[in-house]
Amino acid sequence: MPRTGRSALLAAALVTAVAAGPLAAPAFAAASEPARTSTAPATAGPDTEALAAAVAGLPDHDATAALLRVGGDGTWRGTAGVRDVRTGAPALENARFRAGSVTKVVTASIVLQLAAEGRIDLDGTVQRYLPGLLTEDFAPVTVRQLLNYTSGLRPGASLGDTVEEGYPHRFETLTPRQVVADAVAQGPAYAPGTRQTYGNIHYTVLGMLIEKVTGDSYAHQAELRIFRPLGMRHSSFPVGADPRIHGPHNRGYDWIDGKLVDVTDWNMSDRFAAGDLISTTADLERLLVGVFRGRVVPEPELKEMFTLPDVPGARYGAGLERFEVNGKVIWGKTGSRPGYATVIAATPDLSRTLVYSVNSTDAKGDGLAVAQRFAFPAFNR
Repeated sequence: MPRTGRSALLAAALVTAVAAGPLAAPAFAAASEPARTSTAPATAGPDTEALAAAVAGLPDHDATAALLRVGGDGTWRGTAGVRDVRTGAPALENARFRAGSVTKVVTASIVLQLAAEGRIDLDGTVQRYLPGLLTEDFAPVTVRQLLNYTSGLRPGASLGDTVEEGYPHRFETLTPRQVVADAVAQGPAYAPGTRQTYGNIHYTVLGMLIEKVTGDSYAHQAELRIFRPLGMRHSSFPVGADPRIHGPHNRGYDWIDGKLVDVTDWNMSDRFAAGDLISTTADLERLLVGVFRGRVVPEPELKEMFTLPDVPGARYGAGLERFEVNGKVIWGKTGSRPGYATVIAATPDLSRTLVYSVNSTDAKGDGLAVAQRFAFPAFNR
């Protein structure tokens, strides 16, 4: 795989935004010995030596904890680092974390389920389902174009594009409607269906569409349609503007102005159906396997997730991204929120699966380097 393509993938894979109260000092507790198990054969499966090396020595400057699950033709589990750098308590294997844009897989799945039920037409328009949301400046934008990021909508309002900018505003609220209104006010970026531009705005609108069509909250629809059927008992969305992660979790940190800052508590209301999910690695593995096996979205709608639009340089289907690692075609999704970087990925036949959450401490650092450390070994053989 060319380095440029790999960089694009893994910059998204492990770019983490983070921030929340500077610590007394940036010193780490003693590095913890990683807990790990493996059933991979010596000549097949993931590169277990590289995986073990990836989590060895945590916490370090780049990450305070890591949770990895590799499955398929050989399994490997790894947990390393600390739950809290102040106390040095060991990282929790079952920790909950912010999954960021992995949320989009949930959102796409709900929309495609509604399409399978005949309640949404993928060729139907935003103007039809959400009348008045877009101005007359916009040509018809279809549901499919929202799903595959070709809608032409510009990014909406934000409380900060970087961790440093967002940190002072971490307890403020931006509603989905405010985010979309700001995007609409800027006018279209291009004619729908002519380019692919990844961004949260497409899935923010899809979340609003789900609520309009079902007459229910997005979070409740996710619970009914995805979490309960798949047994994702530890997945949820924050209630209102609640900035906390409820249940067992490892603290998230980021370097801000040379200080290691706790960024765990953060109101993610502006991310909504694009990036508000809280989950665990075990739950996300259930989601990954369930989607790929057709247990979540039936055919023919499932094909939408693995179909690239016919536009130059397309990499995304409905909710999933296509890339190659070591000659293997992989489909998956990355996510990053302050203090937490997440990846779910698998070969189409599920011969290799990967789910991880890494407490990365540099939201705008070298995503490729971090992903090479934690993701590439899973697909090395």
